[in-house]
Amino acid sequence: MFVSPAFAQASDAVSQSSTFGVVIQLLAIFAIFYFLLIRPQQKRIKQHEALLATIKKGDRIVTGGGIYGKVTDASDPIELSVEIANGIVVKINRGMVRDIANPQTNQPVKAEVKKDVKKKAANTNKSKK
Repeated sequence: MFVSPAFAQASDAVSQSSTFGVVIQLLAIFAIFYFLLIRPQQKRIKQHEALLATIKKGDRIVTGGGIYGKVTDASDPIELSVEIANGIVVKINRGMVRDIANPQTNQPVKAEVKKDVKKKAANTNKSKK
C-alpha cells in the first residue's frame, strides 16, 4: 500500500547481489588463510615426521625441552632411549624430538642450515655488485 512495486522488486536484487559479494569475500579470506597459515603448517608437520622417521641409534638429538642427548635405542616406533649424561638413560616420546644435532658443533641442524643459507645469499649479493 505505501510501498511502490519498484521498491519491492529492487530490494530482492540488492539482497541477492550483497549475498553474492559476502560469499566471494568469505572464499577470498579462506583462500588467504589456507595459503598463509594452513599449508605452511602442514609442510612443517610433514618435514618433522620425516625427521622423526630418520632417527637412528647414535644420533645426537635435541628434545622439545632443549635437552641434548645421544640415542641409545631407536627400535620402538613410539619411544626412544636417550643418554643425556654418562650412564643416565631416559626414555622419551619420539614426537618430543625437536631436531637432530650436528655431532661436531652440538647445534641443531636446522639452525646451521639457516646460517649457511644466509651466508650464501650474502655472497651472491656481493658477487652481483
